[in-house]
Amino acid sequence: MDNKAFIIIIGATALVLVGYLVFGLRVGTPPASTTQLRKTGVISMPQEQVDYKVGFAIFTHDTFRVFTASMYHNLSKDVYIAADNPNIVRVKKAGVTWDDFFKTLPLTLTKDCLTTGTKETFCTNGKGILRFYLNGKEDTNALDKQIVNGDSLLISFGTESDEQIQKQLQQIPRTN
Repeated sequence: MDNKAFIIIIGATALVLVGYLVFGLRVGTPPASTTQLRKTGVISMPQEQVDYKVGFAIFTHDTFRVFTASMYHNLSKDVYIAADNPNIVRVKKAGVTWDDFFKTLPLTLTKDCLTTGTKETFCTNGKGILRFYLNGKEDTNALDKQIVNGDSLLISFGTESDEQIQKQLQQIPRTN
């Protein structure tokens, strides 16, 4: 084979490879900014916008915690509480978890501990148990669950009986 044919074959192969890289990889792939790719290394689809409300309540030693202080209000555009009813969570983006919501607030919440905005700490120990009830059922993994329309969440710390827990559940604001 002569040099001219060899150069043509190499050139054609290079064009096919470049064409595949430029056009072939885009088929079925959502567009992403180079900044997004550079920061995360992952292409993420934008999350669907939604608009619904869900109720929640936090009790410590059978005391209902209220979130009327302005330091708790409107802290995220995706999921937040407002001054008019601070035990109603307004959800604006699909896929948001309960943990995502609580991380927007000036408090710390894990499966075992709650540290309030005023720095009171309630951890599972001999003085009480931190328990989570999603839609009326105890759920130790509630923080990991996505918030869906119609949800209600109770977080209770203490040594309450089942009867006391039922009374706490009844105090969660209804949104439907």
